[in-house]
Amino acid sequence: MAQPTARASNKTFRLCLAAAAVGLLCNTASAASVVDTDTTRVIVKFKKGQKAVLKSLVSGLKGKVKHEIFNDDAMAVEVPRSALKGLENNPNVEYIEEDAKRYPLALTSPSTGAPYVAGQLVPYGIKQVQADLLSDSAAANRKICIIDSGYDKNHEDLSSNQVTGEYDSGTGWWYTDENHHGTHVAGTIAAINNSGTGVVGVNSNKQIKLHIVKVFGAEAWAYSSSLATAANKCKAAGANIISMSLGGPTQNTTEKNAFASLASAGILSIAAAGNDGNTRLSYPAGYTSVVSVGAVDENKAWATFSQYNSKVELAGPGVGVLSTVPMGSGQEAVLSVGANSYAPGAMEGAPVKTATAPLADFGIGDTVNSAVAGKVCLIARGTVDFSTKVLNCQNSGGVGAIVYNNVAGTFGGTLGTTVTTIPSVTATDVDGNAMKAQFGQSATVGIKASNYAYFDGTSMATPHVAAVAALVWSYFPTCTAAQIRTSLGKSALDLGTAGRDTKYGFGLVQAKAAHDRIKSLGCGM
Repeated sequence: MAQPTARASNKTFRLCLAAAAVGLLCNTASAASVVDTDTTRVIVKFKKGQKAVLKSLVSGLKGKVKHEIFNDDAMAVEVPRSALKGLENNPNVEYIEEDAKRYPLALTSPSTGAPYVAGQLVPYGIKQVQADLLSDSAAANRKICIIDSGYDKNHEDLSSNQVTGEYDSGTGWWYTDENHHGTHVAGTIAAINNSGTGVVGVNSNKQIKLHIVKVFGAEAWAYSSSLATAANKCKAAGANIISMSLGGPTQNTTEKNAFASLASAGILSIAAAGNDGNTRLSYPAGYTSVVSVGAVDENKAWATFSQYNSKVELAGPGVGVLSTVPMGSGQEAVLSVGANSYAPGAMEGAPVKTATAPLADFGIGDTVNSAVAGKVCLIARGTVDFSTKVLNCQNSGGVGAIVYNNVAGTFGGTLGTTVTTIPSVTATDVDGNAMKAQFGQSATVGIKASNYAYFDGTSMATPHVAAVAALVWSYFPTCTAAQIRTSLGKSALDLGTAGRDTKYGFGLVQAKAAHDRIKSLGCGM
């Protein structure tokens, strides 16, 4: 299947760590006025009861109020840069700061019938975090608030969950999802255990309560002021846990204070560490009041895209995570040669179609070769980019392409802006080498529309941790958020360097181990 993500291999929704948010807007003025086109968007924190005064002041500065932060004495405004100093010195203003942008940050086995019904696919992450070892029968007393791009309420694997949400004038209704990210996150948390339909989530039996706050529309970014509002709305909706598969490189006092306040109110906030594979901090994950989540793969190895630093607290499955996407928007890769079926990955940008023809050796795919005309090309990864390999196969008369790995494991390929007419998929090194013994046999390769997709990213690791936190907490609802946070860290599966480290934090989150630890030692230990 395909891999859209916050770091995707089918539809790219990387948790981009972008530069500072600066909105440019031409103000209208009379012919006699000088038009200041150099504007900036900032958050203004004002003294209690001074909202009307600030609105009047902003208007007088030829600025605009862009967003009033819910349940806070602050608003996002767009004003000429030349007006910032005067605004900053106003006695009714406590502080001014940048309104930074925030962005959304995607292997299975069939169920044996217990604990999931037959006909369910069980993503590897479910077992990796021990969700299969701990029933979610008590989860009705917990609510997870997902701040993301929305939720496909008509999805076959999500529609009968206990879910509510918000309307936003900028992004629309919570139950639509224009960029797939939020629906994928929701599936990891709560895809339903329903026979013959898709996958299962950590809390799969419709007990967990969900609340959706949609901050990302089709543009796939939002401001930190919107995130602060969203987080406060999660509190107003009665959430115990906030899951945020998003972030940005700039910290923000308003946002920082919002999450500190939520922590004081007993809410556990969890966010993605980031996908740039470096030591930089991402926010809100970088705040002390927020759990920062890094990513591991199916072998429990650190995902090389996962940001690593002293703030990383826990790790979750984040490579090749199969979950829900809006109905019909995903892609499933299919591959068989002779009597053997393989588990391929979809090449991002490949057309949705299927081809069947004899399998042929196309080397590394760096040149056109008419010997593969009318055949499916088997191509080794390396030396030239994927689009060149597939185009060379196509220009040679090939009808389909398989690019197999030159190192261990699965991978996601992308054709970028290159348009090809033949279906193409990826394969592991093991499968590729096995197919070398099948040249001349009939091969079927293709891409089909699907309601599910494989995504990579710390965005995918985050809902695993949030869902486990809710699952464990449901057994011990009198524990505080801080105690659950501590227990998850102390029960995590230690990986990498002994003890807490920058790549895994305390380790891979473990549902059963955390439950057993609290049952044995109590909340406070």
